Amino acid sequence: MSLRAGRATPEGTARFRTRAVEDRHLPTEHFRSAPGGLSLTSIGLGTYIGPPDAATDLAVEQAVTICLTSRRVNVVDTAINYRHQRAERSIGRALARLVERGEVDRGEVFVATKAGYFAPDGESRLGPERWIQEELIRPGVLKPRDIVDGCHAMTPAYLSDQFERSRRNLSLETIDLLYLHNAPDAQLPVVGREEFEHRLEAAFACCEELRQKGRLGAYGLATWDCLRSARGDAGYYALESAARIAERVGGREHGFRFIQFPFNLAMPEAAVVRNQPVGGERLTLFEAAGRLGLACFTSVPLFQGQLARAGPKRAGLSAAQTALQFARSAPGTLAPLVGQKSTDHIAEDLEIASVPPWDAAAFLDLLM
Repeated sequence: MSLRAGRATPEGTARFRTRAVEDRHLPTEHFRSAPGGLSLTSIGLGTYIGPPDAATDLAVEQAVTICLTSRRVNVVDTAINYRHQRAERSIGRALARLVERGEVDRGEVFVATKAGYFAPDGESRLGPERWIQEELIRPGVLKPRDIVDGCHAMTPAYLSDQFERSRRNLSLETIDLLYLHNAPDAQLPVVGREEFEHRLEAAFACCEELRQKGRLGAYGLATWDCLRSARGDAGYYALESAARIAERVGGREHGFRFIQFPFNLAMPEAAVVRNQPVGGERLTLFEAAGRLGLACFTSVPLFQGQLARAGPKRAGLSAAQTALQFARSAPGTLAPLVGQKSTDHIAEDLEIASVPPWDAAAFLDLLM
């Protein structure tokens, strides 16, 4: 299978922004400046939920098509383990069609994926356990001693293997962002800080090599609890430590530029808890990321649908729109990533792009 050349570029994403503002009359505030000079939308499409079947494949392809052609979203987030590799393939097919038709240019779209969790191929005739044995263990890609909790690894050999599968699934020569998927969350409580940071340094070095080969734009950490939890917790991790490792591996121009973590009305820690030390000062996660030159994507803005069903409403917005507006208005965020496949839900979410994000006072009013 041939891989589509190119990557998200400052020129391409600026062109996407200009068309959105001039042709679709969207507010300029809907776009944010991201590392690498990119112009990214303040809403991103997530692709996590759904069974590994053909119907969901089509729903994901449709969601990607609607989001990109609406000019309201140019950020697409996935992971190799989402729907057993089928989420990546759905994105790859949708993006290929849009580029071939001239509806979207590759340079206009920012594509992020993740590696770490086991991702047996949902379209393979082999069962999951046999797939892991035949594709990973037997060829020596993965050694039993490198496996944590029976489902996670982050060695260079494993990450390289997973990354190449992601490139093929997405049909992309260059992936804009690769996250280490819940690496501190999965590994720290099991292997301890010293061993984890040894593994993290090796993983970052692997990512830097992929960047040098032109296959990867940037890398980051996609997390759950570790960056938001209290210092002293077994799974807590200081973002400053990861930034130091990245600079040691890649110099000041290293590619560690993004983090991802949950943020919503029910999980507001990143904006209120000062648990992250930077230069001897105690900061919130959003503040620490900004100080360290890292951009923030946030996950579960609708709290897995609970806020859409029973959350507060503000300023004529639905509960879902209020939750999404809250998440995209957090000072220091690039975009919340929302996973929707129903066309009605997609339309409802995309309407919020026509509304400028709240100012700090409106954001804090709902936060408090």
